[in-house]
Parts: sequence; C-alpha cells; structure tokens
Amino acid sequence: MDIKCTEKELFIFKKIAHAAEALTMPCYIVGGFVRDKIIGRNTKDADITCVGDGILLANKVSEYFDPKPAVNFFKNFGTAQIRIDDFEIEFVGARKESYRYDSRKPAVEIGTLEDDQLRRDFTINALGISLNKKDYGKLIDPFDGLNDLKKKIIRTPLDPLQTFSDDPLRMMRAIRFASQLHFSIQPKVFDAIIADAHRIKIISQERITEELNKIILSSRPSIGFDLLYKSGLLQIIFPQMVALAGAEYIDGKGHKDNFYHTLQVLDNISANTNDLWLRWAAILHDIAKPVTKKFEKDHGWTFHGHEVVGGRMVPKIFTKLKLPQNEKMRFVRKMVELHLRPISLTKENITDSAIRRLLFDAGDDIDSLMILCNADITSKNQKKVKKYLDNFELVRARLQDVEEKDRIRNWQPPITGEMIMEKFGLPPSKIVGDLKNAIREAILDGDIANNYEAAFEFMMQKAKELELKVTG
Repeated sequence: MDIKCTEKELFIFKKIAHAAEALTMPCYIVGGFVRDKIIGRNTKDADITCVGDGILLANKVSEYFDPKPAVNFFKNFGTAQIRIDDFEIEFVGARKESYRYDSRKPAVEIGTLEDDQLRRDFTINALGISLNKKDYGKLIDPFDGLNDLKKKIIRTPLDPLQTFSDDPLRMMRAIRFASQLHFSIQPKVFDAIIADAHRIKIISQERITEELNKIILSSRPSIGFDLLYKSGLLQIIFPQMVALAGAEYIDGKGHKDNFYHTLQVLDNISANTNDLWLRWAAILHDIAKPVTKKFEKDHGWTFHGHEVVGGRMVPKIFTKLKLPQNEKMRFVRKMVELHLRPISLTKENITDSAIRRLLFDAGDDIDSLMILCNADITSKNQKKVKKYLDNFELVRARLQDVEEKDRIRNWQPPITGEMIMEKFGLPPSKIVGDLKNAIREAILDGDIANNYEAAFEFMMQKAKELELKVTG
C-alpha cells in the first residue's frame, strides 16, 4: 500500500482483509480516510465498504481480535461499527441510492462498488483502496479525485445540481471542506450551490448546526463563512449574522462593514484558541449592532448598548440553531455583554473599583474575555493596533495587581442573605437583598475592606439607618 499508514492501521486492515476473504466478500477502504492519508491529515477512523453484508463482515472481523471488540450495529441502515483502541471502523455494504425531491432520506438498494462511489458527495471522497487479495493496496479512483486533491479542488462525481438536489446538506459539506482544507470549490459546483441554496430548508437544524460548528472549528473559519454568505446559504440559516453586512454613509460619515469585521475577529481568535464557545462569542460579539445602529449628527454612527442587546439575543439564537441551553450559552452571553469593558479600562485614571467590578463580573472567564478583546482589534493602522495591545497589557497588569490584593475573582461578600435574615429576624424580602447589595457595592467601590469585620460594621450602620432591630 503506497499510502503511508501506521503499523497499527496496517495490522487492522490485514485482519479485515482476512475476514473478508473468509467470507468471499470484496471490501475496500473508502472516503475520508483515503483522502486524509493522501494529504497528510491525522485520521482516527476509517470506512469499509463491502460488496455484501456490512454487519456480517463487522462480526467476522471482531473474531480476528483478542479480546473481541464489541460490534455496534444499526440494522435499519445496514451499518456496523467496531473500535480498536482509539481507532473506529465503520462497515457498510455497497449501495446505490435514489432520493425524493422533498427528503434527504434515500431509497437504498444493494449495489456494486461503482454504485457506491457514484453516490458519494465529492470526487476527493470517492477514492478507495482495495483490501482484496488479488489487488491489495490498489488505489481506486474513478473520478480523478487524486488530481483534484493535488489541485485542491472540490468537485462532484455527478452533475452538481443532482448531487445537491439528492442531499442539500452536501452544499454545506462542500463549504466545510473548503474551509477545513483551504480548497477551492469548482465554479460550476459553487453556481449549483447558489441555485440550490433554498433546498437547505429541508435539512434538520441539528445537521446544519453540526456542519456550521465544523466550519467554526477550522483554522480559518472566515473562508467558510464568506462562502456561506456569497452562496446565499447564510441568509437562510443565520440571517442575524447577514444583517451585519454592508456599510452605510450619511454626510460622508460611514461605519465599517461589521460582517467582515466579525470574520476577522473570528480568524484572530481562532489563531489563539480551539474553544468552540469562545469562537461563538467572537461571532456574536457585535450581533446587535444592526438593531442598535443610529446616526447622530455630531458624532456619526453609534451602536449604544449593543453589548447588552446582543447578550439578550444570544439565548434566542442558541435556541434557533439548536445549540446547548446550558453553561456554554451562558458563557457566550457573558462574553458578549462584557466585551467592551476591558476597552473602557484602557483609558487613563481608571479606578481600582472599576477593575474590581470587571473581575467580579467576569470571574474565571476573565482570561477568555481578554482573548476576545485582543481579537477584536482589527484596525489596519498598525500604530493604533500597537497602542491598543500595549493598553491591554497595562489592563492585564492592573487586573493581576487588584486580584492579588483583593481576591475578587469568584468572590462572594462575607455577609450572606441568610446571616442578615438571622441577625434581624427577617424573612426573604427586598430589604434583605438591598442590604446584601449595599455591602457588596461598598466592597467593590473600595469604601470598606473585603473582610467580615468591616462588612459587619457596615451592615450594622446601614441597619441603624433603616431602623432594623437585632433579634439574633
């Protein structure tokens, strides 16, 4: 086999070959494993296509290992999976498919290897390697996919309109591969995506979002988002992001194109983190600019409160895109709401109180927030960029100094609501909350020390003003 496989992979493929030979069942490695090996990408799984029963072959292969790996099979789909250490192998019988116009669920028939390769989405995913005794290791390339890999082109085996009509999710897959691999989509193929973009509506939101997240996790996500935008797909699947596009001018005053600014922020942050949710924060940090945009004669364009409005938009967007409604969403919302705060701290004469408040509000996410703020610097003026970055370093130093002194990160006031209720014989009520908040604000403002004694004394003083009587 000319393709460079690891010793473990070669060992596994030999076992599969022996099992297939025992069943007199021709079989082949197909798809992504072959593609990635040729271009030097890491692989952790392989697809095996056999001319026969894929579940039967998987069970036979399992017998060739000690201990036997479990066989997970899906009878309705005719597929089976086994895992050898950290390497996953999926088995399926060769098939041909036909689709109804209004569904991406195909009618499936038993087919030949040629049928199976013909149904694949792109030529670079239709490559196969024989595991059969007569031609073991031979590359099978019916659509010149090897040449497309060399030229870095994404092309469909069939007419692209048919390929995308059969399964509209393939339009997003084409863009995802372009983004992940830095390949170009053949013009004829991209024209078909534009023509068929409306067909994405028959795909489930979960599948769309899965492809979107893969684009976001690529090394330069802007490639994928630019193609989604130019194809018309983004207008359908994520209209709030499209609303950022374009610049408007009044009296010669304009604002930047916030769509392409967002893409630059996304690329900037992707150079520093693989955290999907921090990348989502980059996508959504300015999402409310279109709805908060105003032109003020003396100031030009303003986007007052876009961070607050944007924070309120995050849960709705996550719900629509079927993203998790949990701490991930809350993290993204927090990043959107706080993303302007460190910039305001770059001004002169910023008090320790302002630093304490940011540390308190950001908590353990302060480092993520600073990464986002750094990524948000997209000016082409290098002097301005350097000034911002230098100022952020000063902010970081202030944050560290105040944190070491006051330990505010993840801090809770030394006097709790329960302690207030017990001391003054109060039920849960507004006055308890007000008293607790007053103690917290006094500490954050630096009016009293961050310790129990100072907080207790302040509480008693406030209680006296409110004419509260001690009962506990």
